[in-house]
Amino acid sequence: MATERQRAGRITIGLLMGLFLSSLDQTIISTAMPTVVKELGGLSLYSWVFTVYMLASTSTMPIYGKLADLVGRKRLYIFGLLLFLIGSVLCGFAGSMAELIIFRAIQGLGAGALMPISMTIVADIYPPDKRGKFMGLFGAVFALSSIIGPALGGMIVQQWDWGWIFYMNIPVGIAALLLVATALKESKGTEKVSIDWFGAITLVAAIVSVLIALVLGGANRESDTSYAWTSPQIMGLFGIGAVFLALFLWMETRAKEPIIPLRLFKVRTIALGNVIGFFMSAGMFGAIVYIPLFVQGVIGVSSSTAGYILTPLMLSSIVTSIVGGRLMSKWSYRTILAVSMALMTIGFVLLSQLTVDTTKLQMIGCMIITGLGMGAVYPTVGTAAQSAVDHKTIGVATSTSQFFRSIGGTIGVSVFGSLLSQQLASGSIELNKRLGPFSAEQAKEMLDPQALLDSSTRAALPPEVLMGLREVFSHALDKVFLCSLVFVCIGLLASLLMGGARLVTKNRMQGTIEASE
Repeated sequence: MATERQRAGRITIGLLMGLFLSSLDQTIISTAMPTVVKELGGLSLYSWVFTVYMLASTSTMPIYGKLADLVGRKRLYIFGLLLFLIGSVLCGFAGSMAELIIFRAIQGLGAGALMPISMTIVADIYPPDKRGKFMGLFGAVFALSSIIGPALGGMIVQQWDWGWIFYMNIPVGIAALLLVATALKESKGTEKVSIDWFGAITLVAAIVSVLIALVLGGANRESDTSYAWTSPQIMGLFGIGAVFLALFLWMETRAKEPIIPLRLFKVRTIALGNVIGFFMSAGMFGAIVYIPLFVQGVIGVSSSTAGYILTPLMLSSIVTSIVGGRLMSKWSYRTILAVSMALMTIGFVLLSQLTVDTTKLQMIGCMIITGLGMGAVYPTVGTAAQSAVDHKTIGVATSTSQFFRSIGGTIGVSVFGSLLSQQLASGSIELNKRLGPFSAEQAKEMLDPQALLDSSTRAALPPEVLMGLREVFSHALDKVFLCSLVFVCIGLLASLLMGGARLVTKNRMQGTIEASE
């Protein structure tokens, strides 16, 4: 008969395996997509393979969190993992880009359950004074998957069929499923539960409308599927999102079991933690998405090393994720978050000062400082949210925290993408005036900053054009990092307002704030 400690260990391993899969699938497909497009066609639908996964997982996180509080963690987690695995098998068999997008949506619907419910189960099986350590471990696994995802995806498509990117989820997922199903014991509730379906529908409608607007907004010359921010399509989507958001907030004040209890936001650690998670995620994606562009486009690292570019950032993030989790039993949340956000601020100040003369060693230094700041934030705000509520509300508090981080990252990537396109376009025009004038056809061929990302095209450029394009690329990415710095500074300010709250220990359980009445 397994002891409680052994069961907890098996559950934790299973949860880590499920979390690894769900986070890995956000990045592993990136380096495989050129091969997928070559076989399936549908280049105009390229971005939707990523977007639909994000839409499905983000919009369902708060719903899964609430359902986990109402009907139990175990059955919701198993349902989410099964749905994720079914979606994985279907993705591997996809015969067209449209099918792949539909099956990725199924994957995303399952992935939306894995992270928030994993964190909730950790809060159930470990006492408050040990949660920080395991939250840090979960953060380290998330960072590790971000490191190996692109490299693993590239290796799989070179050695085997691209479908194995999805098939590899099956053995790991089944092992995780068996571990959780057999080790996690959960008593069934006897009271009837009511689910706020109207709140769920209006919340999903609001999220999907806004996220689609952010994905499609910001027309640029390379895309025929985007629209200007002031276009009727984008303004209409934002308007629909605002209407459904207003309906959602109105319904939540009247629902018996609201999807997101608004009274949670009266708790300082939860409200400010969500603000920190939102702006930290927005800034963080400025680093994760655009540092590889700088290293390849400006410094000139070959595309063959693209999958390993972020390794210094992620490794340093893993270190502070683990260390931060252990420090939570000794330091206040404010201390950990303020130090972390201050390091991120320093990192983005350095990133915003990059030039064409920046060396690889200097770039590595910038990434290490930024990564050291990133690592402890997610585990800390997640643990702070859980410790601020009673057991009945842990699920919704955890999923709400995850939701704000995911939304922040989505908005950050959209804003930075639009800013980068604008800066590159204006920079190309100025370069044309300085070096030209070239004809429209010549300018398109010679002054396209994307040429810097292809080694053969880059080598064929005249020296003055190459230097000019590097300067344009560097200046544009500096603006992106500066915008990221603004987001991170807002997160730093919020961390200073967190108050003196600390991790709830056994001796202070009576001081836990009752957020569910």
